[in-house]
Formats: sequence, C-alpha cells, structure tokens
Amino acid sequence: MKKYKIILGLSMMFTFLTGMQAQRAAFLRFNEVLVINRDNFMDDYGQKHPWVEIYNSSPGTVNIGGCYLTTDMNNPKMYPVPKGDVLTKIRPYQHVLFWADNNPSRGTFHVNFTLYAEKSNFLALFDSDGRTLIDSITVPTGQRADVSYGLVNDGWDQKRLAEEIKLNSLYKGGDKLWVYYDGQIPPGMTKSREVTPSSNNVILDTNEKVENFKENDSNGIGMTITAMGVVFIALIILYLVFKQVGKTAVSLSRQRAMKASGLSKEQAKEHASESGEIYAVIAMAIYEATESVHDDENTVLTIKNVARNYSPWSSKIYSLRELPKK
Repeated sequence: MKKYKIILGLSMMFTFLTGMQAQRAAFLRFNEVLVINRDNFMDDYGQKHPWVEIYNSSPGTVNIGGCYLTTDMNNPKMYPVPKGDVLTKIRPYQHVLFWADNNPSRGTFHVNFTLYAEKSNFLALFDSDGRTLIDSITVPTGQRADVSYGLVNDGWDQKRLAEEIKLNSLYKGGDKLWVYYDGQIPPGMTKSREVTPSSNNVILDTNEKVENFKENDSNGIGMTITAMGVVFIALIILYLVFKQVGKTAVSLSRQRAMKASGLSKEQAKEHASESGEIYAVIAMAIYEATESVHDDENTVLTIKNVARNYSPWSSKIYSLRELPKK
C-alpha cells in the first residue's frame, strides 16, 4: 500500500511539473523573421540563411525543448526541438534564434524546413503534446532582402498594443502589431527600425513613462500627493490591524480568566457592570476590619523585662577556667 502511495505521489508531482512547463511555454512568441538573408546575420557555420526569432515574454525561464516548429498546420510535428540541449532554456525576456536552412544535422537550432521569398510563409509553434498551438504568424509575400518582419515591440500581442496606445500619449509606434525593420525612421519617431537578430526589436535610450511623467507632472505635485496618500493609508491600515489584534488578545485573555475562575459569560458581565462606588465601599470595609484587630493603644510603646535563663552549656561564664586559690 505504501509503495502505491509513493508511485501516486510521484505521478502527481510529474503531472504538476509538466503542467507548469506547458503553462510557461504559452508565453513564447514569434518575434522577428527574416526571409531573404543576403548581407545580414550569419550562422555558426558562416553561412546566411533565413532565420526565425522566438521571444520569452514571461518572468521565468522557459525550455523550448520538446516543442515543435512547423510551416504546415496539417503537420504540427514537423521539427521537434531537441530536449537535451541546455541552450533551449530561454531566460526571462530573452530570445532564441532558429535557422531555416533545411539542415537539422547542423544542430538544435537548424530546422528541417526553409522560407521562400516568392510566397507567403506560415509559421507555427506547438507545445510538447503536438496539439496545443502556442503561437503562429504568416509572413506576407513580397519580402525584401535584409529586411525583417517583426513585432512592433518584443513579445507584444494585439491587446498589449491597444493598451499602450490608450494609456501612453507619447507612443509613436503606430497601430500595426507587425512592422518591417528596414533601417528607416517611421513617422513621428526619432530612431530607425533596424534588424536585430537575438536582440530587442526596439532598443530604448529613454523611458517613455518617465517622459510622460515629466510632461504631465513636471513639478512633482501629483507624485507627492500620491506618495503621501499611500503612506497615510498604510498607517491607517496598520492602526486598524493592531487595534483589532489588541481587542482579540484582550478577549482571549478574558475567556481564559473566566475559564480558570469557573464563571459563565453572564456572571462575568455582571461583575464587569459593577460601579466604582461598590468597590470603594468594599475596600473601606476591608480596611476597617483590619484595623479592629489591633489594640486601640497601638501607638503606645511597652517595654517589659524579659527574664532569660542561661544554660551552663551555652553561657560563656561557665566556660571560663577559675584560677587556683593560693
């Protein structure tokens, strides 16, 4: 019986860990794709091929090993990413690059398919079960040489783009989720969009939120009021918490005292409802009763001669040796 429990526990742990891995894999995103590579990034063999960049948008490390890359929805297990390569572990908010050179014998990151310039290219990433679609993208036809097709910002989806446009008045990236990185400066922006394999699509030298803060609250009044409000609210919450803890402690102490004295709740309420005058009368009565025990002439000092009998064994005079008579 104990053996079966151990096996069941291990099975449940394995299922839990597998579920966590699957959940983390859901944060993987196609981030940037280059179809025609003439004078761009070279692989570890010094050759130029199409490449696909995948981004980990989660705050935890994700192992893409065991997942599948494909260009055909009817064949989701076209390229199984090997599990034994330590480089398949993608750190938080980092990238991994796959070479579409149709030569998987060159290593983990060389897939068994390629991309074509004369037609659109469909790409899909499936989870380790070969059925769960994690992400997909269709790269349109008409791609130019050394111009990549990527997300407007690393790991974004349509919802994230809509939130940024709504909340950030300084956002100048446009309303398209996928854009071309051709080295040109888009309208309203000051930096060009460059091809960035294994790196961030947008390299920021300024913080848009800080710039927005400077524009809307240059004197810092709003920030000061907000900070003070947060501090005062925190103090009020602490006061209420400690007050409630004190009441609870007093209540528990009273309950223990009642239990020790054998009083019921009603009896304890009766004792608690007694007025201070009653306790004053009781104290006075105890004082008077204590005073009546003493002699009325308690202020008179009486001295009596007390006779003390000495024992020969304890008296020093008997221990002295008499001198002989001459």
